[in-house]
Amino acid sequence: MLSQAAKGSNVVPERRLALIHRVIVPDEEYPKEYSILVTDQRSIFIRQEKTRSSFVLRQEMRIGTALVTDVIPKALEDYEETSLQTLTADSRMTVPHDAVTSLVMKADKFEYRKRDFFVRIVMKRQKEIFQVYNFEMNYWQSPDRKVAIRFYAVPLGMYFKPRRQTQTRETILREYAADALQIFREVLPTRVITP
Repeated sequence: MLSQAAKGSNVVPERRLALIHRVIVPDEEYPKEYSILVTDQRSIFIRQEKTRSSFVLRQEMRIGTALVTDVIPKALEDYEETSLQTLTADSRMTVPHDAVTSLVMKADKFEYRKRDFFVRIVMKRQKEIFQVYNFEMNYWQSPDRKVAIRFYAVPLGMYFKPRRQTQTRETILREYAADALQIFREVLPTRVITP
Protein backbone atom coordinates (compact mmCIF):
# COMPACT_ATOMS: atom_id res chain seq x y z
CA MET A 1 0.00 0.00 0.00
CA LEU A 2 1.25 3.45 -0.77
CA SER A 3 0.61 6.37 1.49
CA GLN A 4 1.10 10.07 1.11
CA ALA A 5 4.25 11.08 2.99
CA ALA A 6 3.50 14.79 2.78
CA LYS A 7 1.52 17.16 0.63
CA GLY A 8 2.86 16.94 -2.86
CA SER A 9 3.85 14.05 -5.07
CA ASN A 10 6.23 12.24 -2.70
CA VAL A 11 4.90 8.72 -2.18
CA VAL A 12 6.49 6.43 0.38
CA PRO A 13 5.67 2.70 0.48
CA GLU A 14 4.34 1.37 3.77
CA ARG A 15 7.05 -0.74 5.43
CA ARG A 16 6.44 -4.02 7.22
CA LEU A 17 8.48 -3.81 10.41
CA ALA A 18 7.67 -6.76 12.66
CA LEU A 19 5.37 -9.66 13.37
CA ILE A 20 4.05 -10.61 16.78
CA HIS A 21 3.53 -14.36 16.32
CA ARG A 22 0.54 -14.88 18.54
CA VAL A 23 -1.92 -13.04 20.69
CA ILE A 24 -5.30 -14.21 21.93
CA VAL A 25 -8.27 -11.82 21.95
CA PRO A 26 -10.90 -12.87 24.50
CA ASP A 27 -14.46 -13.32 23.32
CA GLU A 28 -17.54 -14.58 25.15
CA GLU A 29 -18.22 -17.22 22.52
CA TYR A 30 -14.74 -18.27 21.48
CA PRO A 31 -11.33 -16.62 22.05
CA LYS A 32 -9.61 -15.75 18.77
CA GLU A 33 -5.96 -16.21 17.84
CA TYR A 34 -4.16 -13.53 15.82
CA SER A 35 -0.72 -12.62 14.57
CA ILE A 36 -0.08 -8.88 14.50
CA LEU A 37 1.72 -7.50 11.45
CA VAL A 38 3.17 -4.15 12.48
CA THR A 39 3.96 -1.65 9.74
CA ASP A 40 5.25 1.88 10.08
CA GLN A 41 1.64 3.15 9.88
CA ARG A 42 -0.68 0.53 11.38
CA SER A 43 -1.07 -2.79 13.13
CA ILE A 44 -2.95 -5.47 11.22
CA PHE A 45 -4.45 -8.28 13.33
CA ILE A 46 -4.29 -11.38 11.10
CA ARG A 47 -6.76 -14.07 12.17
CA GLN A 48 -5.16 -17.49 12.53
CA GLU A 49 -6.86 -20.78 11.75
CA LYS A 50 -8.90 -22.34 14.52
CA THR A 51 -6.65 -25.07 15.92
CA ARG A 52 -7.88 -25.45 19.49
CA SER A 53 -11.09 -25.64 21.48
CA SER A 54 -12.46 -22.69 23.42
CA PHE A 55 -11.55 -24.43 26.69
CA VAL A 56 -7.90 -24.83 25.63
CA LEU A 57 -7.59 -21.20 24.50
CA ARG A 58 -9.10 -19.93 27.76
CA GLN A 59 -6.61 -22.04 29.74
CA GLU A 60 -3.75 -20.71 27.61
CA MET A 61 -4.85 -17.14 28.43
CA ARG A 62 -4.78 -18.03 32.14
CA ILE A 63 -1.45 -19.87 32.31
CA GLY A 64 0.37 -18.13 29.45
CA THR A 65 1.57 -21.17 27.57
CA ALA A 66 0.37 -22.93 24.47
CA LEU A 67 -0.95 -26.29 25.59
CA VAL A 68 -0.80 -27.66 22.04
CA THR A 69 2.70 -27.40 20.60
CA ASP A 70 2.26 -28.55 16.99
CA VAL A 71 1.62 -25.12 15.40
CA ILE A 72 4.68 -23.53 13.78
CA PRO A 73 4.86 -19.73 14.17
CA LYS A 74 4.74 -17.72 10.97
CA ALA A 75 7.54 -15.32 10.15
CA LEU A 76 7.40 -11.85 8.65
CA GLU A 77 8.62 -13.37 5.39
CA ASP A 78 5.50 -15.56 5.21
CA TYR A 79 3.43 -12.44 4.58
CA GLU A 80 5.79 -10.69 2.14
CA GLU A 81 4.05 -12.10 -0.95
CA THR A 82 0.62 -11.03 0.31
CA SER A 83 -0.29 -7.41 -0.33
CA LEU A 84 -1.21 -5.18 2.60
CA GLN A 85 -4.58 -4.50 0.92
CA THR A 86 -5.36 -8.23 0.99
CA LEU A 87 -4.24 -8.59 4.61
CA THR A 88 -6.29 -5.55 5.61
CA ALA A 89 -9.37 -6.83 3.74
CA ASP A 90 -9.08 -10.25 5.42
CA SER A 91 -8.48 -8.70 8.84
CA ARG A 92 -11.36 -7.54 10.98
CA MET A 93 -9.02 -5.40 13.04
CA THR A 94 -6.65 -2.87 11.58
CA VAL A 95 -5.44 -0.13 13.89
CA PRO A 96 -3.81 3.00 12.41
CA HIS A 97 -0.99 4.07 14.73
CA ASP A 98 -1.98 7.73 14.62
CA ALA A 99 -5.44 6.77 15.98
CA VAL A 100 -4.07 5.01 19.09
CA THR A 101 -4.73 6.94 22.30
CA SER A 102 -3.24 4.48 24.80
CA LEU A 103 -1.50 1.14 25.11
CA VAL A 104 -1.22 -0.43 28.55
CA MET A 105 0.60 -3.65 29.42
CA LYS A 106 -0.60 -5.46 32.53
CA ALA A 107 0.27 -8.69 34.28
CA ASP A 108 -2.71 -10.74 35.39
CA LYS A 109 -2.12 -12.50 38.66
CA PHE A 110 -3.15 -16.13 38.55
CA GLU A 111 -6.50 -16.66 40.28
CA TYR A 112 -6.95 -20.08 41.81
CA ARG A 113 -10.13 -22.06 41.30
CA LYS A 114 -10.98 -25.41 42.87
CA ARG A 115 -10.61 -27.26 39.58
CA ASP A 116 -7.06 -25.88 39.14
CA PHE A 117 -5.63 -28.42 41.56
CA PHE A 118 -3.19 -29.85 39.00
CA VAL A 119 -2.03 -26.39 37.88
CA ARG A 120 -1.45 -25.41 41.50
CA ILE A 121 0.69 -28.51 42.07
CA VAL A 122 2.77 -27.77 38.95
CA MET A 123 3.28 -24.16 40.05
CA LYS A 124 4.36 -25.28 43.51
CA ARG A 125 6.70 -27.94 42.11
CA GLN A 126 8.28 -25.56 39.61
CA LYS A 127 8.38 -22.76 42.20
CA GLU A 128 6.95 -20.39 39.62
CA ILE A 129 3.91 -18.20 39.20
CA PHE A 130 1.96 -18.44 35.97
CA GLN A 131 1.68 -14.75 35.18
CA VAL A 132 0.14 -13.78 31.86
CA TYR A 133 0.71 -10.39 30.27
CA ASN A 134 -2.02 -8.64 28.40
CA PHE A 135 -2.31 -5.40 26.51
CA GLU A 136 -5.18 -2.95 26.24
CA MET A 137 -5.06 -0.74 23.17
CA ASN A 138 -7.50 2.16 22.92
CA TYR A 139 -7.94 3.94 19.60
CA TRP A 140 -10.33 6.09 17.60
CA GLN A 141 -12.17 3.92 15.08
CA SER A 142 -14.00 6.98 13.78
CA PRO A 143 -14.10 10.62 14.94
CA ASP A 144 -16.93 9.84 17.38
CA ARG A 145 -16.21 6.22 18.32
CA LYS A 146 -13.40 5.07 20.62
CA VAL A 147 -12.65 1.33 20.74
CA ALA A 148 -10.60 -0.83 23.10
CA ILE A 149 -8.91 -4.10 22.17
CA ARG A 150 -7.59 -6.40 24.87
CA PHE A 151 -5.18 -9.13 23.85
CA TYR A 152 -3.05 -11.64 25.72
CA ALA A 153 0.59 -12.26 24.80
CA VAL A 154 0.66 -16.06 24.75
CA PRO A 155 3.58 -17.60 22.84
CA LEU A 156 3.17 -20.70 20.72
CA GLY A 157 4.60 -23.94 22.04
CA MET A 158 7.29 -23.94 19.31
CA TYR A 159 8.53 -20.62 20.76
CA PHE A 160 8.14 -21.65 24.39
CA LYS A 161 9.52 -25.21 24.50
CA PRO A 162 13.13 -24.62 23.38
CA ARG A 163 13.50 -21.69 25.79
CA ARG A 164 12.07 -23.73 28.65
CA GLN A 165 15.26 -25.80 28.73
CA THR A 166 17.28 -22.82 30.01
CA GLN A 167 14.77 -20.23 31.24
CA THR A 168 11.94 -20.07 33.73
CA ARG A 169 8.33 -19.78 32.61
CA GLU A 170 8.14 -16.31 34.15
CA THR A 171 11.17 -15.12 32.17
CA ILE A 172 9.87 -16.50 28.87
CA LEU A 173 6.44 -14.89 29.29
CA ARG A 174 7.95 -11.59 30.44
CA GLU A 175 10.39 -11.48 27.51
CA TYR A 176 7.67 -12.35 24.98
CA ALA A 177 5.48 -9.52 26.29
CA ALA A 178 8.45 -7.12 26.52
CA ASP A 179 9.36 -7.87 22.89
CA ALA A 180 5.79 -7.07 21.82
CA LEU A 181 5.86 -3.86 23.87
CA GLN A 182 9.18 -2.85 22.27
CA ILE A 183 7.70 -3.33 18.79
CA PHE A 184 4.84 -0.99 19.68
CA ARG A 185 7.26 1.52 21.28
CA GLU A 186 9.05 1.83 17.95
CA VAL A 187 5.91 2.81 16.03
CA LEU A 188 3.60 4.53 18.50
CA PRO A 189 4.09 7.99 19.99
CA THR A 190 5.64 7.68 23.47
CA ARG A 191 2.73 9.51 25.11
CA VAL A 192 0.36 6.60 24.46
CA ILE A 193 2.37 3.72 25.95
CA THR A 194 2.13 2.82 29.61
CA PRO A 195 4.10 -0.31 30.60
